[in-house]
This record gives sequence, C-alpha cells and structure tokens, in this order.
Amino acid sequence: IYQPDVCLHNWSPKSLNNNTDGNSEGCPVLDDCVSEEDSSFDELTDITPYLQPGVELSALNELISAGHVVCAEALWDHVTMEEQELAFKAGEVIRVVEASSKDWWCGIVGDREAWFPSSFVRVRVNQEDSSGGSTESALDLEDPLPRDNRAQMRTNVVQEIMNTERVYIKHLRDICEGYIRQCRKHPNMFTDVQLKIIFSNIEEIYKFQRKFLKDLEKKYNKDNPHLSEIGSCFLQQGEGFSIYSEYCNTHPAACTELQRLMKLGRYKHFFEACRLLQQMIDISIAGFLLTPVQKICKYPLQLGELLKYTPKDHSDYQGVSDAYEAMKNVASLINERKRRLESIDTIAQWQMAILRWEGENVLERSSELIHSGELTRVLRQGKTQQRSFFLFDHQLVFCKKDVLRRDLLHYRGRLDTDNTEVQDLPDGRDAELGVCVKNGLKLRNTSTQDVCILCCRKAQDKQRWTEAFSRERRRVQEDQEMGMEISESQRKEAILNARKSKQGKMKGYLGHSVLPHHQPLHPLHQRHVTVPTSIPQQQVFSLAEPKRKTSHLWYNLTRHSLFRK
Repeated sequence: IYQPDVCLHNWSPKSLNNNTDGNSEGCPVLDDCVSEEDSSFDELTDITPYLQPGVELSALNELISAGHVVCAEALWDHVTMEEQELAFKAGEVIRVVEASSKDWWCGIVGDREAWFPSSFVRVRVNQEDSSGGSTESALDLEDPLPRDNRAQMRTNVVQEIMNTERVYIKHLRDICEGYIRQCRKHPNMFTDVQLKIIFSNIEEIYKFQRKFLKDLEKKYNKDNPHLSEIGSCFLQQGEGFSIYSEYCNTHPAACTELQRLMKLGRYKHFFEACRLLQQMIDISIAGFLLTPVQKICKYPLQLGELLKYTPKDHSDYQGVSDAYEAMKNVASLINERKRRLESIDTIAQWQMAILRWEGENVLERSSELIHSGELTRVLRQGKTQQRSFFLFDHQLVFCKKDVLRRDLLHYRGRLDTDNTEVQDLPDGRDAELGVCVKNGLKLRNTSTQDVCILCCRKAQDKQRWTEAFSRERRRVQEDQEMGMEISESQRKEAILNARKSKQGKMKGYLGHSVLPHHQPLHPLHQRHVTVPTSIPQQQVFSLAEPKRKTSHLWYNLTRHSLFRK
C-alpha cells in the first residue's frame, strides 16, 4: 500500500525508513506479557464487540434492520444549533436508527430524531438491555436479570474493556512510532515546540497505559471472564490517570496547529506517508490524536455498565463500585481544568474590551465568571449609580456603560469577595445608611466594615444574585479541595492572546488586510471536545462581552475635526 515514488522537498519515503540514531525500534515496545503484541490489529477488531472508526458497520446495521433496539451512550455533550443535528448531554442514551455512514448516524433522544457524529458516542455492549435508561439509573435496579444472563452480560463488558484497551495501546504505539519518531527525524519541518503542541504528553500516556494493561491482563480470567477482578486495577492506578489532564487541556491547540499545517501539501503528504508506512488504519492524524480524549471518557461508562451486571456478592463488586466513582471524579476534574482554561481565554478577551482598566488583571485571582447583570449601587448620600456587575471567583467587578456608546464599558472598581459578607436586606429604610431600598443586598467588608448596598430590579433578580454569591463561595472551596490551579504561564498566555486578538481587530478597523475566512470545517472538527461533567457550562459571557458595531470606523471618522462643522 505504500507508494515508493512519493517524495517531497525535504524528505523522502526512504528517510522515513532510516532511523537517524541507528536504533531500529526508536520507541520502547510493549513487553511480552501484553497480548496485543502477539496479535494483529485486524484480529483485535474482529473480536471487539463495539464499534470504532474503521470497523465495519454491517453488524450494527443488521441489528437495526432486524428491528432490534440499538442504544449508544454519549461520551460528551453535543451542542448544536442546527435543526438537522441531534443535541444531547454526556451520559444520555441515544437510540440509533441508521448507521449507514461511519461518521454520522441518525438517532433518537426523547421525541427528537436527527443526525449526530458517531465519535461522540459509545455503543452499548449488551444490546439485549433496551431499557434506554442511563447507567446511573440502571444501577439502582435490584438484580433485574437471572444470574446466568447476568454472567454473560458481565463477560461481554469485561471482554470489551480488555479488547478496547489492547486496541488503544495499538493506537498509542502507532502515534509514537509512526508519527512522533518520523517527525523527529525531520527537524527542518518540525520544531520541538511544534511537536509538544501537537502531541503533548502522549508518550507519557503510552507508557502509563502499557503498565495499566499489564495489570488488567494479570487480573483477567481467560477461561471465565465474568469472574475477572479488574476493578482493583483502576484503583491502583487512579492517580496515574491525572496525566490525561494536560493532554485534554492542550488538545484544542493541537487541533489548531494541525489544521494550519494540513493546509500545506508538504505536511499533508508527510503525515499520510507516515500512516501508510506504519500500516495504520485509514484515520487521519487528527482522529488518532482524539483517541486519548475519547478513552478517558469511556472508562466511567464502561465501569458503570460493568457494575450494572456485577452481583453484589461478586468478589469484584466493591472494587468495580469504587473504581466507577474514582473514574467519574477523574473525568470531572479533567473537564473542570479544561473548562477553566477555556474560561480564562474568554475572561482575558472580556477585560481587553473594558475601557480605562485599573489595577491587577482579573486573571491574577480569578478563573471563572459566576454571574453578571445590571444592579443599582446605593451610596450613603442617597445617590444611586447604575452599574454592570460581574461576579468572578474571589472578586466582584463593576463597570459603567459609555454615555454615547452603550455597548462599551468603563472600569469603575471591584470588591474582594473573600473578605465580603453578603446579607439579605429587607425592603424599606436601612437604618445604617438611612436610605430606602427594595430588592437589596448588603455587602460588608469584614476587614474594614465598609458597606455597599446593591438593589435589583425584581425579586427574581435578587434571588439569582443571592444564589450566585453562594455558588461563588462553594466554587472557591471546591477549588481548594480539588487543588484546582491555573498556572502563571497559562494566565500570561491567555492575556497575550487576547492582546493579539484585539490588535488584529483594530487593524481590520483601520483598513489593513485581514486574514481571509477559511472554508468551514466538517461539523465534527469545528468543536473542541470536552470531557463529560455534571457541571453546566456557563453562558453568562453573552451578557458580559460588549459587541462592537460594524460602523466603528465611520464613528471614529465622524468624530475627527475635519468632519465637524
């Protein structure tokens, strides 16, 4: 399948076969105890009871055509505004009604039927269980199946975990030996920084997963798979899964860099030659780099299904139960860190849009916007000020709208919520300040005893702000318990990117050349994948970030003295 006559300017197929360090292996190979080394990828996929890219869909379509209910579980949220696409949340069960394409399937959630990307879901191993309920709701059932059936169901799930783990190791080895090793042979094409951006710490993940697979193989009962005790393996290696956090956090940047390189035929042909030389399945390098993100999402779903078919008197029940909770926590922490990184980028861009900013950057202490809205600030003299307030973790920032352009905000100050006590203020006259208030909240600085009264327009708004202040305190406490921290380098990078983005916009306003819009990508590639979590995504930035009008240039010109009478 490899074409010997393929050659580019600075590399050739022959150079791909030559190892510059003289080592024919380059990357470490799996130990003998890993059974994946002794079998081909085709053999593994033949016995794998669930579908991955490159696997034939005939079995799935046969089930659908025969009238069987085929269910899949969502690995992560699929957010879409398109009517022809199916939106769902992580953990939801989708009934698959058509799978003629390997990339897009048609499914049903509730009373809605539409298309969705197949890589966003995991097909259930045991399609006999067509209840359609989520994993967690099914765990509450008390032995709904006969013991013989339950043993077979557990066998199916255990075999899926083992087989998919072996296939995953094959994917990781292909990435390390097929792509990274070859890229390092061509420093004229790839810098060390580029390789770090594209591949992140995937070599560390490969090393960890090899060790994890060894532990699984030791606990796997080949003669009676349903008796296997694999739950303890997840607990023993629990802390090791934290290395996925760095990979998931940098995955969006890797996608961006790959998209940039793929526009150059030189790199596109190089990556394809690497794939053919390694005899990898027909998936793009972007698809291979997505597999670690998919894998960390699958573990909670697989363990949830395994627990569902594990009797309480089984020797592995407690281990699987603890492993299920542990992997849910790992996925939640990884997702929270990833969401925070995306959040600080948005916060930095928001701050750059604020006029006359004073003091330290918001990101010096905060990493998430909790709530925002319009409030009336009551002063001691009975005067009032209409301000836009933004509640972040650790601080409350307030701004004033521009007199002429109401979509622009001027910085006016901030309050330290770590030293602030929020009190409910009943309607009527406040004895301390001597003013009448309605729907008010009193914010008192516990160090200086300074008081600030904020009034809402409606009682419902007051309730939302009260809940937001409580949520902010819980978020700070949870961050301390989980060890949630955004590094100084990540904060500086977000601020630098926001400044560059602002400068680019200003060049566009001044008539300079602006980069052309790229052709729209496949819907699957337009989204940055996030690990599933029960914490809803914040949507308050739509209220916070000012939107510039298209007439900004004309507005500046008309203010110039030459245009004035």
